[in-house]
Parts: sequence; structure tokens; C-alpha cells
Amino acid sequence: MRNAAVVFLLCAAAPPLWAQGTAPPGPVTTPPRVTLSLADALSRARVNSPAYRQALNDAGPARWAVRNAYGQLLPTVDVGSSFGYTGAGESQFGGAVFRQTSPSLTSGYGIQLGMTLSGSVLTGPATERANQRAVTADIENAARMLDNDVTSQYLSVLQATAQTVVARQQVERNQEFLELAQTRQRVGQATLLDVRQAEVTLGQSRVDLLRAQQTEAEAKLELFRRIGTELPAPLAEIALSDSFPVVPPAFDLANLLDLAESENPTLLASRARERAAEVSVTAAKSQYLPSLSLSAAWNGFTQEFTNTGLLVDQATGTARTQASNCSFQNALIRALPGGTVPGFPNGGLVPDCNAFAGLNATGEALLPENRQALIDRNNVWPFDYASQPFRASVVVSVPIFAGFGRNLQVARANAAQEDAEESVRAIRLAVRSEVQGRHLALLTAHEAIGVQDANQRAAREQLALARERFRLGNGSSLEVADAQAATARAEADYVNAVYAYHKAIAALEFAVGRPLR
Repeated sequence: MRNAAVVFLLCAAAPPLWAQGTAPPGPVTTPPRVTLSLADALSRARVNSPAYRQALNDAGPARWAVRNAYGQLLPTVDVGSSFGYTGAGESQFGGAVFRQTSPSLTSGYGIQLGMTLSGSVLTGPATERANQRAVTADIENAARMLDNDVTSQYLSVLQATAQTVVARQQVERNQEFLELAQTRQRVGQATLLDVRQAEVTLGQSRVDLLRAQQTEAEAKLELFRRIGTELPAPLAEIALSDSFPVVPPAFDLANLLDLAESENPTLLASRARERAAEVSVTAAKSQYLPSLSLSAAWNGFTQEFTNTGLLVDQATGTARTQASNCSFQNALIRALPGGTVPGFPNGGLVPDCNAFAGLNATGEALLPENRQALIDRNNVWPFDYASQPFRASVVVSVPIFAGFGRNLQVARANAAQEDAEESVRAIRLAVRSEVQGRHLALLTAHEAIGVQDANQRAAREQLALARERFRLGNGSSLEVADAQAATARAEADYVNAVYAYHKAIAALEFAVGRPLR
């Protein structure tokens, strides 16, 4: 007893080894600068997760698909305009030769209205609305998968952090054991073998601490990868703020199964796809209905000859021919008996054939007002359109035979609907099985916590007895090392059991489709 008292006093008075030049038991940790709660992690993931954002991108096309389906029930409107140039020369069309003596500029406009009503057009809005609901269900399923993914990794970070604490405690225990062995060796109560055994045990625990810290760092990196953001601060300055109590599970399995039937996102998404497949069958069968096409058009056209001199010359030549014919008719009338035609003004004679044809007094050129009117009528390009007659048509088409194409599409739609029904049934069975399995796993995990807690307490008592025996000289260093290793394993197993329980709850929540705590 006297020797034991001496050893105890020496141990109490001896300074810690890190003050004598030995490495400290663990790195000095930086106080966390950034704390992250689970709610914050989930909200950030909804904004930044690449996989979830890809799912969100499907919502826009689905909305426009519905609008496009309704738009097919409205007439289409096309407005067009054209401008052209045609050079002088000959052209052939339909065996006839057309000669254009002057180049010309052309322009035109057209307004067309069109509308087609068929079975596929009429069923289009219902089909696209069903597809949009399916896309919305897929997005909700992706959101629940993201929440489960982030929650699971959040728990993994907490688990890794707790394992780091266990490893650091083990280093501190082994440091104290080494100090005790060195003190007893100096007073002759222990051998150098005991000191070396304590040093080996301390070194192994330090390696375990480094590995635990590495695992914690990798878990944090993986958490922010799943969130979809870069690290907001160095790893040592990031801490998770949430903690989760362990309470006995009191979930009713029948109630959980009912909740899963109505809220499991995967099951809801498959049912939405089933409804979309049912609408697709109706749309495929609508191809047997007749179709109605309506169209209407307004058009205008201009043509302006660029060589106005040639145009005037042609008009002058035509006028001269008309004046010559007028003079010839006057000569014929004068040759009649009496030189007139009774009953006609002026006896049927034209007083001035040049003026009648629009020529000047000499008959060499057009009258100035006629020449200007001709030029004004030609000056129409580009917007002085001459309207064309209005056109409208109605076409009714009744499909008779289309090479069994409609039969093929109906058969494919029916097969897709049957596949969707079987998919819903398979997913429903899988969900019910998963809920029951997750519930059983939760109960098992909770029982395991109690067992591991008892093991942890027993291992700590074993370690205390082994260290006391070694301090009093009745035990060996190997006995203490084994007890410390058993304690570390028991503490680590307890941490794993606690977070296995929390992960089991998260998995059950994902299977049910809603939070349960």
C-alpha cells in the first residue's frame, strides 16, 4: 500500500508529457465559424443541387406543351411580304412565250388564316395536362429523394464527428496511460516493456484519430457536393448545429402503410404516369374521327416598270393605232350616201381622232395629262398594292384506310397503359415491403442502442479496473491496452448504433413520403 501511495503521488505531481517536449494528444481545433442546420442544408440543396435543377427544368416545357395544345384549337395566322425584280426578255410558261420589254419591280403581301380540327387536336389539351401532372409528380419525387440524400449525409457527418470525438478521447486515455507507465517505470514499479507497450498503443490511437478526422472531412465534402455548393469555409471551421434525440419509436405500422399509399412520391409519380397513359389511349383512338380544315387568304400585288420611256412609247404607239383606226372609220362614213350616219351625234364622225386617242394636235406624242397619268399608274412599287380577290375554303376529311398505322398506335398505347398499370402495382408492392422493412429495421436499431450502451458501460468499467490494477502493480500493460481497445470499440459501436437508428428513421420517412418527427 505504501508503494501504491508513492506511485499515486508521483503520477499526480508529474507534469504532462506534452509540456516535456512530447507531442500533444491531438491537434488544436479551430472554433467553428460556419454552422449548418439540417433545414438550411435542405433549403440550399433545393436551390443548388444540379440533379434537382435538372428535374425542375422539365416543368417549363411541360407548361408550354399544355399551352401549345390549347393553341392548336385556335386558327393560325401567317403574314408575309415579298419584293422582286424581273429583267427584260422572253420567258416560256405552259408552251406560251411571254416577252417583257422593260425590267420591272414587284412586291406583294399575303395574310393567311388556317385552322385544323381533328381527334388528336381535340384530345391534345387533356393529354398534355396529364403529362404535366406526371412531370410535377416526378419533380416532387426528385425533391424527396434529394431531401433523403442530404439528410442521410448530414447524419453521416454527425456520425463521423462523433467518431472523431471517440478517437480523440482514446488518444487522451492512452496519453494518460503512457504517463502512468513512465512514472511507474521511474520508481521501479514497471518495466520498459510496459512503457513501450503504452507508446505503441498511443501511436495506434493517434493513427486512428487521423483516420477519423479524414473520414469526417470527406463526409463534409460529400455533404456539400450533394447540396450543390462549394465549401463556405475551411473544413475545420464548419460545424453542424442540429442534434437528434433518441426516443423509443411509437409508429403504428398500419398507419405508416396507409400514409405511404397516399404520400410516397415514387408511387404518386407512377400513378400520374398511369393516368397519362390512359389519356394517350383516348388520343390514339381519336385518329379514327374525321378532320376539318378551314383556310382564308387576303393578297395584294404591285408591278412597276423601270423604263418609263419605253412604257410611254408603247402607249404612244397604241394611241397612234387608235387614231389611225378613227380616221379610217371617218373616211368610211364620209363615203356613205349623205356622208353621215343618221341618228348618231355628229353623224357618227369623230371630230378630232388625235384628241380621241389621247394624242396632241400633231399626233406625234401623248397629251401631257395622259402621259402623266400613265406614269402615275405605273408608280406603284413597293406599297401601292392592288388587292386580289378574297379566298376561303373548308375541307372535311374522313380517314378510311391508313395502312394499319392507326391500329398500330392504338395497340402501342394500350400496351403502354397496361405497362403503366403493372408498374404501379410493382411499385406499390415495393413501397409496402420497404415500409415494413424500414419499420422493422428501426425497431432493431433502437434495441441495438440499448445493447451497445450496456456494452459501453461494461467496457468503461473494465478499463477502470484494468488501469487501477496496473496502477497498484497487480495488472500488466497488455491488460490495460486490451481494455482500452475494447472501450474504444464499444464507444464507436455505440455511436454507430445511435446513427443507424437516426438513419433508419430517415429511411422510413423516405419510404412513407413525409416527415415522422
